[in-house]
Amino acid sequence: MPKLITKKRKNKFKLIFTFILLITGIYASYKNIERKRIVLNDRELTSLIVSDAFTYDNTSFIEETIAKVIDISNPIKKLNSKYQMSRVTSSEKIDIKNEAPLIYLYNTHQSEEYASTTLAEYSVTPTVIMNNYILEDIFQKNGYKSIVEEASIKDILNKNNWKYYNSYKASRILLENSIINYPTLKYFIDIHRDSLAHDRTTITINNKNYAKILFIIGLENPNYQENLAFTERINNKLNEKYNGLCKGILKKQGKGVNGVYNQDFNKRTILIEVGGYENTPNEVLNSTIAFSKAFLEVINEENS
Repeated sequence: MPKLITKKRKNKFKLIFTFILLITGIYASYKNIERKRIVLNDRELTSLIVSDAFTYDNTSFIEETIAKVIDISNPIKKLNSKYQMSRVTSSEKIDIKNEAPLIYLYNTHQSEEYASTTLAEYSVTPTVIMNNYILEDIFQKNGYKSIVEEASIKDILNKNNWKYYNSYKASRILLENSIINYPTLKYFIDIHRDSLAHDRTTITINNKNYAKILFIIGLENPNYQENLAFTERINNKLNEKYNGLCKGILKKQGKGVNGVYNQDFNKRTILIEVGGYENTPNEVLNSTIAFSKAFLEVINEENS
């Protein structure tokens, strides 16, 4: 009987030891996967996708481009190669119409996110900031230098003990600083994202999905007519090129809304919403490129 008990104990210890090894192995594998997870910010994400934006005419080029850049077997090694988008090298060949910056790109609500489904395996959740870098690249390719705001709205809110609804006060500080640092700035674009569901923020044009675009004009800006006239020109160009892409211009005032949206800062300050929270980076990119074409036509007319 004692020998039988000893044998049972040995089997029990062996089972416990095997279980511990199994748990240890699972934990080690998990930590290894965690180390290899790729977390890209919006500039890095844009670096991966914009270089092919003008050569791919389908909705899968983002994944294809990432597949080229990232070695799945050793993603960190590949990412650390510091791949940069083509704007860095191609900009040297471009005839810049204005060496001094003319366009300021910012986001009053920087944390507004898009759907991350197409890039989930790469731990990427794109935000509206992505649009800034896409536009920066396109504008530079077309001869216009722009400034992308890098400062954190959240930091300004925290520093001043302001609530989220004070975000426009925070972005106003950035606007004021921008014109001090870059007095040649003429156009100011505040890019947002809508909160509607996918079926209300998406349109298919020529078999390609786009995130719908909406412009906002604050009627409590004393000189809103000038901002409105400028926005209408862009809106009309968009409708000519992409029928149905733009939902139009929403005019807002009264209780419960900002009503100004910092558009009193400059007569060429506009607020644009690109897509909604369920739109994919592909759909957003298609629309951002479409917007850039209309915007460039308008400012080319003004600066010719």
